[in-house]
Amino acid sequence: MDTRARLHDEIAARREDLIALTQDLIRIPTLNPPGANYREICDYLDRRLLRAGFHTELIRAEGAIGDSDKHPRWNIVARREGEAPGQCVHFNSHIDVVEVGHGWTTDPFGGEVKDGRIYGRGACDMKGGLAASIIAAEAFIATCPDYAGTIEISGTADEESGGFGGVAYLAEKGYFARVQHVIIPEPLNKDRICLGHRGVWWAEVETKGEIAHGSMPFLGDCAVRHMGAVVAEMEDSLFPALAQKRTEMPVVPEGARQSTLNINSIHGGEPEQEVDYTGMPSACVPDRCRMVIDRRFLIEENIDEVQAEIHAVLERVREGRPGFDYEIKELFRVLPTMTERDAPVVSAVARAVESVMGREADYVVSPGTYDQKHIDRIGRLKNCIAYGPGVLDLAHKPDEWVGIEDMMQSAEVMALALHELLGG
Repeated sequence: MDTRARLHDEIAARREDLIALTQDLIRIPTLNPPGANYREICDYLDRRLLRAGFHTELIRAEGAIGDSDKHPRWNIVARREGEAPGQCVHFNSHIDVVEVGHGWTTDPFGGEVKDGRIYGRGACDMKGGLAASIIAAEAFIATCPDYAGTIEISGTADEESGGFGGVAYLAEKGYFARVQHVIIPEPLNKDRICLGHRGVWWAEVETKGEIAHGSMPFLGDCAVRHMGAVVAEMEDSLFPALAQKRTEMPVVPEGARQSTLNINSIHGGEPEQEVDYTGMPSACVPDRCRMVIDRRFLIEENIDEVQAEIHAVLERVREGRPGFDYEIKELFRVLPTMTERDAPVVSAVARAVESVMGREADYVVSPGTYDQKHIDRIGRLKNCIAYGPGVLDLAHKPDEWVGIEDMMQSAEVMALALHELLGG
């Protein structure tokens, strides 16, 4: 029996284990924010991976954004060296999940199995992918115990809020300096290889006014009206211009192949009151209004141009609006990244997809960023992709699920990729 068939049989024999592992992970409610139960899930993974012969390390991202004694940012890195020297393949999965939201018909943390699917918050994004990577590694080790090189599996914090307490922290500490190939099992569909992502620039714009009594607004200067003029200028000039910018990056879905801008929030005037306050607001002209913008840009664009477009909008408003004044503050930036299609990890996974599914892999780019940004920018490692089970459109939705057969096939793809990259 050839290695391909033996790997298939090893993974098939682990089907019930894969289901149970995914359920166990879903049942640990690692909600972020605030970053709950990170240590609990790391301890669970620690026990599991120690049994599989990995050496494990639990790492708290002390001092990172979001880390606190109440909600410490815990991560786990597990490492298993082969019988001979060789390269290192690292599977990275984030352990955090977003808020539950409304509209569920199943228990968000129940891990219910129904019609070939496992339901729960994080099932798709991305505890199903984490479970599949563990099963893939264990099946590969059982089939090819004399492999050369090293397998690493990490569970990391805070991807849903930027990844600073997770992959960014590990990259800063040099954990990816010993790695040659990274696979991130994000839910991009089982026959897709995600090469990278668009860029992002977050900024806060503040317009300024003058406070006065609400019955005499002519004695003040309304910052909210100033912000309304900014939004109007964006509608008239910026949004149409962004819609004309197109990329050669294979971004999915189709609408994300253009530049986009989201107005994340606007708040002006007096702060919102505590929930137990039931009185009326006071009568004041707001002297400050803040808007947070989320600009997603293409690999063909320059970050300086992206910033200049926003400044140009604000300056046009200033020219035509007496008393207009503003400040702008950058909150966050990530440059676009895209791994080459002939990179070793891309080629290995592509051949595995074709072998398992009988068709060529699709190559895509994510509309939003994920932890590849830190592996590229801080870890200086380009040979990185996202590949995993799950339907991307289900992420963060009610009744989130992952298909059992999708996980089985993805695990087989990952195991075959390990065989190629580590010379099993």
